[in-house]
Amino acid sequence: MAEPEGTALEELRTRRETLRSRYLLGVPDRPDTTARGVHHVAFICRDVEETIRFYQELLGFPLVELVENRDYRGSTHFFFDIGNGNLLGFFDFPGHDHPPFAETVGGVQHLALSMESDAHAAARSALDAAGVEYAGPDRGVEESLYLRDPNGVPVELYRERLGIFNGDKIV
Repeated sequence: MAEPEGTALEELRTRRETLRSRYLLGVPDRPDTTARGVHHVAFICRDVEETIRFYQELLGFPLVELVENRDYRGSTHFFFDIGNGNLLGFFDFPGHDHPPFAETVGGVQHLALSMESDAHAAARSALDAAGVEYAGPDRGVEESLYLRDPNGVPVELYRERLGIFNGDKIV
């Protein structure tokens, strides 16, 4: 995909600033959210065991539940603890094709998971030992590793505290 240049790029930047000034409220003026957090995010996987081994053994996210999918007999629905009461869920759909990941409107661009420095380093070592390719660290500091899980889900292992973005507290 070609990046915009010249006038088109300036128009996009102007539009972004218009949106910022119209909708982005400062902390004192911002209302409290109506949500309590992410209960779970669910993705589709090709292979249950491969997915469990990747998230539990390489990234250190404990498997906390594994049941039959109530909406599709024979399908497995399972969850990993990703901290702060949040869950990462997966379904398999036996008998269905699983095309390769494609970045598209309405799809997932990536899932950024906050990790403490020691857990981040341990995950990086485990990925290296397992021969899993990743991009990063980038942005001049060792904060982000970008990779794809065994199902093609784009994941960012992010060494930034929750509620912080680019070093600034945003919530």
